Amino acid sequence: MKVHKHDAIIIGAGGAGLMAALYASKGGADVAVVSKLYPTRSHTGAAQGGIGAALGNLDEDKPIYHTYDTVKGGDYLTDQAAAKILAENAVDAVIELEHMGLPFDRTSEKRISQRRFGGHTSNFGEQLVRRACHAADRTGHMILQTLYQQCIKNEVKFFDEFQVIDMIVVDGVCAGVIAIELGSGDYHIFHGKASFFATGGWGRCWSVTSNAHALTGDGAAIALRRGVPLQDMEFFQFHPTGIYRMGILITEGVRGEGGVLINSQGERFMERYAPSAKDLASRDVVSRAIYLETRAGRSIKNRGYVHLDVRPQTVNRYFAEEGRDRADFIDDATVERKLPDILDFCRTYLGVDPVHEPMPVQPTAHYAMGGIPTNVEAQVIIDAAGTVMPGAYAAGETACVSVHGANRLGTNSLVDLVVFGRRGGMCIAEFVKGADWAALPNDAGAEIQAEFERIRGGSGKSRPGELRAKMQETMMDNVGVFRTEETMRQGLDDLAELRERFYRDLRIDDKSRVFNTDLMEAWELGCLLDLADVTARTALERKESRGAHSREDYQARDDENYLAHSLISHDGNLAEPSYAVNLDKKVDLSLWEAEVAQGLPEDQQKFRPKERVY
Repeated sequence: MKVHKHDAIIIGAGGAGLMAALYASKGGADVAVVSKLYPTRSHTGAAQGGIGAALGNLDEDKPIYHTYDTVKGGDYLTDQAAAKILAENAVDAVIELEHMGLPFDRTSEKRISQRRFGGHTSNFGEQLVRRACHAADRTGHMILQTLYQQCIKNEVKFFDEFQVIDMIVVDGVCAGVIAIELGSGDYHIFHGKASFFATGGWGRCWSVTSNAHALTGDGAAIALRRGVPLQDMEFFQFHPTGIYRMGILITEGVRGEGGVLINSQGERFMERYAPSAKDLASRDVVSRAIYLETRAGRSIKNRGYVHLDVRPQTVNRYFAEEGRDRADFIDDATVERKLPDILDFCRTYLGVDPVHEPMPVQPTAHYAMGGIPTNVEAQVIIDAAGTVMPGAYAAGETACVSVHGANRLGTNSLVDLVVFGRRGGMCIAEFVKGADWAALPNDAGAEIQAEFERIRGGSGKSRPGELRAKMQETMMDNVGVFRTEETMRQGLDDLAELRERFYRDLRIDDKSRVFNTDLMEAWELGCLLDLADVTARTALERKESRGAHSREDYQARDDENYLAHSLISHDGNLAEPSYAVNLDKKVDLSLWEAEVAQGLPEDQQKFRPKERVY
């Protein structure tokens, strides 16, 4: 195998990977970015509505309010110190992106424009606040383009369409990764002092998802197989507004601009579930509300979807009822200007014009709160005590810092990418200055090559596409928005059967080496099966409802027993793994404890876990 030697290997070219690459290279490191996609096709580009930062350009706002919303939105499983870093660093990060050339929308005073998003409030929940900085409804795309340009300027080396398939661990130290060059089928070793995983999520475990076909959880699955436990895998967010049956995301920014959710009876039903925040309640609340409306027979045409209505006549009527200022009222031109991509999606895929018709939406599997456990410097940790694996780093959706807790607040995914990507890049730049090169084992890559040859040479009857569809169906039915012990055990039984077929009865049609998507998708299916399995197992162990994890057999949140992160480990046996699940990693309550130490009155101790009220 060809060996490439660089100080830092960045796996994934989305927002977190590019920010880490940029800052590691600024710090003097020789940086290579390895990505299975061309960088500007990374999934960060699909983020639409905005990036949260307490700039206070339109409403009074402070980072401490953003911190509070992040902790509360995460149903108090959020590590509070990480949330504080996120909120405070967000302000500088957004201003830095602006200076890099990102074309944010502007207010009449030429400041960065901000819009409302679900769960964002001022003064510790008193009222909704405009905090989401936006570039129309293509904010993530603009961030991705801006960071890629900066990396090119800084002479970062890119290996595009190289898919990372394994991690090299030598005596507990990460020494690099193994990748396949898609265009040739050749195997390559990337030997580095530091390896940074930024490979995104695994929404493709479910049948209705906002995630691209490429989001198969490669990085998290690789780390799991190489001895890194995964944290909080039971928490997977369902975004309430995906395009019906397709899952393509309709940004929360639509509701931030005044859009409302309507059932078959013409009711604005969120007033029933979240009387204060209404349509801008946190995502788990809105997703459950849509499912409950469906169960009650109030979905549109009894088909499991509701309407998202942003027609000016509808929005302005509700604005008038709320006593909103006339300056907030919208017209057709405003909708066209602020939501161009959303209008295009609906017109193209549904034949629906949102300026004149409501959009059919349903909850869609959207975002992994769990993943590779890290500290606030993006260093990978391997146990509940926070022991660092030298040379291993992660950030973005594939990582779990844990800044999102049990349910990510809207806009915080983009904040997470730039804040912890930057911190990780700076940490790598310092680490590689003094780190030694770990010696590569003589058989590096032999195990993963054998696995690929097994897949290529399989002569069974089960096709990867068939197994993937069955996995997605069982996850949607049994480990979705609502869960019970019975449904999750059924899901685990189904996954065990699918795994057996994957390892004993697999067959692919394409045996070639050049751009063999049949082979690569089969290997990706193995990653998805691993991640689906650990999701169901950790969900079964958490006998409470918290954030995106909603159990009908344990409907209350249980802070006494479950105010802790889950960690699940894998023994490294691909075909017949055994797992260990523990909940020994206690939640960081440092901000709350600091407030208690200051002797503040009870009603001002803002970060104490409270009952689930929305």
